Amino acid sequence: MPRIRITPLGAGQDVGRSCILVTIGGKNIMLDCGMHMGFTDERRFPDFSYISPGDLTSCIDCVIISHFHLDHCGALPYMTEMVGYSGPLYMTYPSKAIVPVLLEDFRKVVTEHRGETSNFFTSQMIKDCMKKVTAVNLHEIVHVDDQLSIQAFYAGHVLGAAMFLVKVGSESVLYTGDFNMTPDRHLEAAKVPPGLRPDILITETTYATTVRESKRVRERDFLNKVHETVQGGGKVLIPVFALGRAQELCILLDMYWERLELKVPIYFSAGLASRATEYYRLFINWTNEKVKRTFVHRNIFDFKHIKPFRMEFADIPGPMVLFSTPGMLHGGQSLKVFKKWCSDERNAIIMPGYCTAGTVGAKVIAGAKKLEIDGKMHEINLKVEYMSFSAHADAKGIKQLIRDVEPNSVLFVHGEAQKMDILKGEVEKEFGLNVYKPANGETVSISSQPSIYVQVPEPLIRRSLAFIPPKDETCPIEGFLFLDKQSNELTMLSNEEAAKHLGVELHSICLSEIFCVSEPKINWEEMAEILKLNIDPELQIKPDGIELFDSELILAKVPEHSDRIEIIWDECREHFFSIMASTVSNNKSKLELSVHQVEPAIVVRYIDERVNDNNSNQLKIIQLKGLGERSNPNAVARFVQDQCQPLIPIDRLSELEQLISSIIWRGRSSEIKASSYGSADIEKLDVKLLYDEGESKNQGISLLLQLVCETSPSNLPKIVENEPLMGALDARRNFDLAIQVGQLFHRLSQFSPFLPILSRWKIGLLSLQLVEQELRRSEVWREKVKELSDLNSRRNWESALIKQDLLITVCLQILLNMSEDLRIENKMQRKVQYADIFGAILNIPIFV
Repeated sequence: MPRIRITPLGAGQDVGRSCILVTIGGKNIMLDCGMHMGFTDERRFPDFSYISPGDLTSCIDCVIISHFHLDHCGALPYMTEMVGYSGPLYMTYPSKAIVPVLLEDFRKVVTEHRGETSNFFTSQMIKDCMKKVTAVNLHEIVHVDDQLSIQAFYAGHVLGAAMFLVKVGSESVLYTGDFNMTPDRHLEAAKVPPGLRPDILITETTYATTVRESKRVRERDFLNKVHETVQGGGKVLIPVFALGRAQELCILLDMYWERLELKVPIYFSAGLASRATEYYRLFINWTNEKVKRTFVHRNIFDFKHIKPFRMEFADIPGPMVLFSTPGMLHGGQSLKVFKKWCSDERNAIIMPGYCTAGTVGAKVIAGAKKLEIDGKMHEINLKVEYMSFSAHADAKGIKQLIRDVEPNSVLFVHGEAQKMDILKGEVEKEFGLNVYKPANGETVSISSQPSIYVQVPEPLIRRSLAFIPPKDETCPIEGFLFLDKQSNELTMLSNEEAAKHLGVELHSICLSEIFCVSEPKINWEEMAEILKLNIDPELQIKPDGIELFDSELILAKVPEHSDRIEIIWDECREHFFSIMASTVSNNKSKLELSVHQVEPAIVVRYIDERVNDNNSNQLKIIQLKGLGERSNPNAVARFVQDQCQPLIPIDRLSELEQLISSIIWRGRSSEIKASSYGSADIEKLDVKLLYDEGESKNQGISLLLQLVCETSPSNLPKIVENEPLMGALDARRNFDLAIQVGQLFHRLSQFSPFLPILSRWKIGLLSLQLVEQELRRSEVWREKVKELSDLNSRRNWESALIKQDLLITVCLQILLNMSEDLRIENKMQRKVQYADIFGAILNIPIFV
């Protein structure tokens, strides 16, 4: 059996110096050729002695560079101009444009600033190296020679990053480079054709054990830390690489500064910001749809509040924010500024990405209080924050890629050994695959599963696709395989064609089963329309029934029994019998959804009405542990429905959402039902109560709040139909009434059909006005409490302040729930003028 050999020359159980040698089908391919930022001697480059002590060109068929980060391309000039490789080099067009710029920037840091001249490449070497590079387009199949081909796929991560599929004959390897399965503000998520099924998937594992918190939370925390520091008079250093996360964070901070009208200066390393803008303009097709759509009218990379930085600015007193390169503090401007600012406790450094072991950045993240840098000791007194904005896939993303491409084996690189071990165990258990994690210099030999190409006639494919595929989303094609001994090619023929080709008579076995339906008489015309729409558009209606797929499936009338159908099918279509049976009898069963009486769970009951025995009922309980008041019922419902298909069909999503919402509010409901106003009834609710003032209105709102907390899924739709109720809920006479109104709207804002109604009645604006009003009153009241000497009066005022805080909290929760609808969020963004209010309360932007 053929074997594929893989040897990491770098990035084996390590992050940095990515360089993977793959031997497949007699061909040697080098994947990436990076340098290690943690070393300053010859260890920074891959050890090519593992390959051959002689000429590299005769040993390596091609070199592929996945993207422009130096830990993936930094050793390329060293390999081509100093070691002597002269064979084919491949990378994408954006990478070819950006790689020489970053190589030259780093060369200047090493040679001009550090004084290193030996064993390092020159500017001319970089130019000569790049002349040997061939640029490739996404999805373009590039034939390196008659047997070896490569193909690039979008990887996210940074501009121009690509995964590469390497194929030799029927054997294949997919190399991810660095990739990201989550879209961001300027790039899409990685896109690889599903079902690629390579023999081996070589994937990065930088964040092998990490499952990131939500993007919104990370962005909020980042903005908080920056704002807090500059408000306290401190400086914020954000080490970044010139392209990638830098643009993501600049977009975020520029929007925040614009919204809050902040005057503190923000700087970016001189030259890099303008250069980055040009690259994004040149390769706009690599960005996400939003950037492409708006680029002509408004270049999102033309920042209003971010200016070029000069080194003398670092000594100017007062707050500022600086994005500076490089990202790991291994040299350059970011390290120089860090040395100036690190002793001041008012300052802060925010590390937004991974730092390789041995770099100053890694030591700072680890909590070092003193560091020797360039022969001098430095006190580390500034605040250190590590926030993962790195555009690497986390554990969830790595598993998703494995699920999508369906490899035969997986090999881990670009990660830490202990974390690889944890993910290795999870992948082996979840997917049943062999997982490898070789160290640098270690070779693993993995057997490949050679595939056989078969020519299948188009009519046979169309005929198979006409059937509904089974649940595993495969589409079986049945026939006979014939081997042409002259061309050595396999061809598939249908049963009929095979019998004709062999000169034999075709025999088949037909099977049948009679079904009883609940209707006294079957409407055959209606059934034919359903089958034509969902199963076979070319079916034929006959006097005695319906023929599908050229009579391979027949629905026949049963004489003297108008409520029965006979299904007749060919033996080769046995696996489609259940599909047809459920189609003709789907009206004989029903699905009931309800809330478990005690547990936080949904009860699913499938009832077969043909059988009166209760044992025929299928009962399933879906546990929903961890639900709380902050849970989003719509998001939870969609997740449950997706995981439980086909048990819960999509048309029951709204009902499922209501039931989940009622579980969340069940605890609150028991308190509300204890109200002195009695029990509410949706059929007897007196709308006039809501238009009265004082206690009557309190009573009406209390009863309505009971109804929306009920577990009955019919209440909320009925309230939706009663939209005029919303017009009555406008009173702010007292705290109790306002809090009840707020609780009601908070509850309704968790139910997605209500969001447009709440928007139409300007509930968001009402909530904002309540917050603004209560904040103004709060300042006055808190001063008054300080002046009170009477204990009883003081307690009354403190009680009022507690209710006031509750009202503000409820209003903010309403706004957050409403912002889940992007259309409503965009509308609120255009109209709201109170962002400074929320900044004062929580120091967070409500509408990021």
